[in-house]
Amino acid sequence: MRKHIKQFFDADSASGITLLIFLVISLVIANSPLGPGFESLLAQKVGFDSGAVHLRYSILHWINDGLMAVFFLMVGIEIKQELAHGQLSSAKKASLPFFAAMGGMLVPAGVYVLFNAGTDTSHGWGIPMATDIAFAIGILSILGRRVPVALKVFLTALAIVDDLGAILVIAIFYTTELEATYLLYALGIFALLMFINRLGVKSLWFYLIPGLFIWYFIHHSGVHATIAGVLTAFAIPIKGKREGYSPIQTVEHAIATPVNFIIMPVFALANTNIRFEAGMVDGLASPLGLGIIAGLFIGKPLGITLFSWLSSKAGLSELPIGVKWSQVLAIGLMGGIGFTMSIFIALLSFDAIHYQTEAKFAILVASALSGVIGYMILKKLGKGYLKDV
Repeated sequence: MRKHIKQFFDADSASGITLLIFLVISLVIANSPLGPGFESLLAQKVGFDSGAVHLRYSILHWINDGLMAVFFLMVGIEIKQELAHGQLSSAKKASLPFFAAMGGMLVPAGVYVLFNAGTDTSHGWGIPMATDIAFAIGILSILGRRVPVALKVFLTALAIVDDLGAILVIAIFYTTELEATYLLYALGIFALLMFINRLGVKSLWFYLIPGLFIWYFIHHSGVHATIAGVLTAFAIPIKGKREGYSPIQTVEHAIATPVNFIIMPVFALANTNIRFEAGMVDGLASPLGLGIIAGLFIGKPLGITLFSWLSSKAGLSELPIGVKWSQVLAIGLMGGIGFTMSIFIALLSFDAIHYQTEAKFAILVASALSGVIGYMILKKLGKGYLKDV
């Protein structure tokens, strides 16, 4: 039994399966008599508040601003490692996933704007730009040997660039009121961490403890607090003093399982709770609903495939060996699985609960369509691939 449990948690698809389970649990709770009580629980305030320190927020706020900062710490670690010695370490390696990610962000945002320009929901253009790495990679992993390794690497690199874009969008466009003093404090600590990194300091405590202060000051600056996770990750050294030891990989190994099997499922549980009501399906035909669905389900694969093809034709990049354009289109559909990241941006985009609910339902529909159809295409294409290997 213990062996089977370990095999599940070690599988690449496990985090995606876990997210799906918690998504279903959240929907069941929201549409049961437990729904109102669960919402009251999430609204309960915890923490402490004094004249100098303000840290008393609702449980939902702690999940979205606190726990998600740890998720973005892991995202930042992945981005830094890819930039250092991975698929983003050189212009040639990064070119195809970079252009694909640019198309996967710009085209969906443009599609959304077409439906929502001049409306109260125009500010949500960042929603269809996001990709849920855990779900997308999880579904791809279920296909196993039906998918070339090069295609998995392409999706991973694309998703990482996509995440970097989402981080910048959140920091720049979804900041409400900016408190410059707090932001300067945070940037000052970050600059200090980069300086001690250059001095050769390898102890993680010199980065993680100041990282908590970066979180606090960024949270109070008006910029979304999750950006603190990325800044902290970029300051942590890659190489340690002794051979074979990497500080940044030590942090990654320590937080990977909690992020994949606690933080992201808890986020899904707390934020997917949609109560199905009469007329909700009609909301899919609203500018908001259409913008999200068309952006994720059509804009994502169109943007990823088109920009990849254009960059290839221009000689700026080339398709990995063994990968077909039909597979790139299917990967584009996988990019349309917005789920947690899209919901996260939707919560930042709208204060009105009815807009948040409408957006979350549209995200679920678009993500389900993208995931199912992308999976079916890759599975069909994979039959021919298996015959060739």
